[in-house]
Amino acid sequence: MADDLFGQAAAERLAARAPLAARLRPRSLDEIVGQAHLVGPGAPLRALIETDRLTSAILWGPPGTGKTTLASVVAAATSKAFVPLSAVTAGVKDVRIVIDDARRRLGERGQGTILFLDEVHRFNRAQQDALLPAVEEGLIVLIGATTENPYFEVNAPLLSRSTLWRLEPLSSDELEAVIGRGLAAEEATADPDAISALAAVADGDARAALTTLEVAVALARTRQEAEGDGDGGAPRVTLGDVERARHARLTHYGEDAHYDQVSAFIKSIRGSDPDAGLYWLARMLEGGEDARFIARRLVILASEDVGEADPLALVVADAAARAVEFVGLPEAQLNLAQAVVHLACAPKSNRVTVALGRAQADARTGPRGDVPAHLRDAHYRGAVRLGHGEGYVYPHDEPGAFTDQQYRPAELDGAVYYEPSDRGHEAVVAERLAAWRATGAGAVHDDHEGRQEQQ
Repeated sequence: MADDLFGQAAAERLAARAPLAARLRPRSLDEIVGQAHLVGPGAPLRALIETDRLTSAILWGPPGTGKTTLASVVAAATSKAFVPLSAVTAGVKDVRIVIDDARRRLGERGQGTILFLDEVHRFNRAQQDALLPAVEEGLIVLIGATTENPYFEVNAPLLSRSTLWRLEPLSSDELEAVIGRGLAAEEATADPDAISALAAVADGDARAALTTLEVAVALARTRQEAEGDGDGGAPRVTLGDVERARHARLTHYGEDAHYDQVSAFIKSIRGSDPDAGLYWLARMLEGGEDARFIARRLVILASEDVGEADPLALVVADAAARAVEFVGLPEAQLNLAQAVVHLACAPKSNRVTVALGRAQADARTGPRGDVPAHLRDAHYRGAVRLGHGEGYVYPHDEPGAFTDQQYRPAELDGAVYYEPSDRGHEAVVAERLAAWRATGAGAVHDDHEGRQEQQ
């Protein structure tokens, strides 16, 4: 009895000294902020947890989105034994011990076992293979948590026997709700712009928001004491406290300012101003913007605003995005900067964007003709008797690897979507297409004459 009392007292002291994010970890589904598509009323994962019918699952999402929290909620709700392991420290021996214990537990008490494996992507192939038989026969219900794409990091057989649940970054409103709980727990208040700043720099990560808040509250308390305001009242967190907690000067705070800076960044590169592009890149990085978000925008811009005027632009942007994942900050700033300079200095064309828009309009509202018979699949049994593939001309057997034949439904045969500009590599493409269309002897008709170029 005494041991229980001492153990309880120790647990209470540890809880009181734990980081704010740990102290505020939800204990029930109703306390979870965000992930409504999984744990909101009537959502599928919620139904499985509440009925204790959860099968093996992989929880995939960015840091601070609630993967460990969901596992702890499962632990509290299930009648099965819940065994947590970290893939960072556990090995094959630990996995085999868990499996042996699960078999014994099932035989002696009829109780199943849930194994929560945090950072499951850190398990190598051999370690994952050791789990597979137990998962396959249902001896263990595996809950794996990962920040990495499980299709790359988890064995295909193990993944195929698990349900993949994807967690999304928290929205600004959801982060502000989490911050509100943190302020209440710390018995503190905060200025509205400080709350907006905390939500903006957290980038969808609830744990990061609470960690920054905890430091900011400590700084606010110290500042007020130094200013003679330390009368025991609640500390009030200011924007300056958040700036110091982040060890950086915040350059965008609320959602509107965030999108304004992104807009300025994109428009500077589109406008071929590398210096402005670099400036806004520096502003966003200094403000704590997620480098992955910036990289995604550059990849989109490479096709949207440069396109075939410089086909290498997409390669450079994609390489910068991969460098962000592989190298990480701060070094990946150089890769992003190189991509910004390349895209800003590249010849510009939006003709791919315009062409896709035209094609989508016909696909959505235009005539929906059948696939021409000579283009249909002729490889399966009986296709030839149906006339599939009859009359198809293999372009590689023709001079210049080009042949004039119909590739679209007859109803759309005359539509022209892609009209290359005279800028950069696209001028070469324009010349090539003109030659091919001339070879067609009028088979292709431009029904978009007089349409103004969309810039």
